[in-house]
Amino acid sequence: MSLNIENLNVRYTLNKSIVVKAVNNVSFTLEKGDSLGIIGETGSGKSTLASAILRALPTNGYVESGKITFDGIDILHMDPDKFRKEIRWKRISIIPQYSMNSFNPIKKVGDQLVTIIMEHTDNMTVHDAFEHVMKLFEELNLPPETFKKYPDELSGGQKQRAVIASALLLDPDMVIADEPTTALDVINQARVVALIKNRIIDKGKSLIYITHDIAVIAGIAKKVMTLYAGEIMELGEVHKIFKDPLHPYTIGLLNSVPDIRLGKVKKLSYIPGDPPDLTQTIKGCPFYPRCPIAKDICKEQKPQLRMVDGRFVACHFADKEVIKNV
Repeated sequence: MSLNIENLNVRYTLNKSIVVKAVNNVSFTLEKGDSLGIIGETGSGKSTLASAILRALPTNGYVESGKITFDGIDILHMDPDKFRKEIRWKRISIIPQYSMNSFNPIKKVGDQLVTIIMEHTDNMTVHDAFEHVMKLFEELNLPPETFKKYPDELSGGQKQRAVIASALLLDPDMVIADEPTTALDVINQARVVALIKNRIIDKGKSLIYITHDIAVIAGIAKKVMTLYAGEIMELGEVHKIFKDPLHPYTIGLLNSVPDIRLGKVKKLSYIPGDPPDLTQTIKGCPFYPRCPIAKDICKEQKPQLRMVDGRFVACHFADKEVIKNV
């Protein structure tokens, strides 16, 4: 199993004359068993990237150019019905950002899960599907009565685990978790992260984990990607990047994370300024206006994503002494 994304560009049309360049020339490969964490500020293109992979962009969104292949299959140009039947949920599933909106509020949770199974399998009876859902509920520590409840009758933690159940129903090869702990308390956040680790990573499945919580990435992912203005700023192994980041944006993100360990005192910092307007053409580095080490070349020339010290970095100064002064 491998997911390969090449020079992906995703756009949103706001009206006839305004186009948002949400994802720009993104390329990466995810192999079987890999876990990739994607971090970045709101509006950096994280969720758009996930939607593009699942061909679930809103009506005003479209892939302008690029390629997405899964096991060598061009999934961007597959027949929609074939993609829905053979890829979405069956081989690639998603734990969406807002579990509160994931279920139909007027249908029972169990019935909705059984429907997913029946629509994607040819050799399973309704009874078998029911047994499969109940077994999954047991593994996820959901009470049996969850099956007959409506979504609004579940607690936030129960609803999120039910959403995880929907993502695991068909034993997919890859799961995309798009901020799966949003709106949960810290106890349920920890439970959800543990479930994802036990049911996806430990079973050798591939995972794309999108989040603002950098600490979670450190404990759950093998690789990390920082996105900014729809572009990859840095991509590589988690331990290497978190220990010694080489892009000023990655450094800024990591410096904004508080350290609550006993005896540790860390001054909190933030990245001043705002992300760029993605309806406008960006000539140089998109991070240039906010970068503490920016030079004239950064404004005029876009840095290429290149290999530096075992990871990919899009910065003119990633291999220079100046980066240590950020």
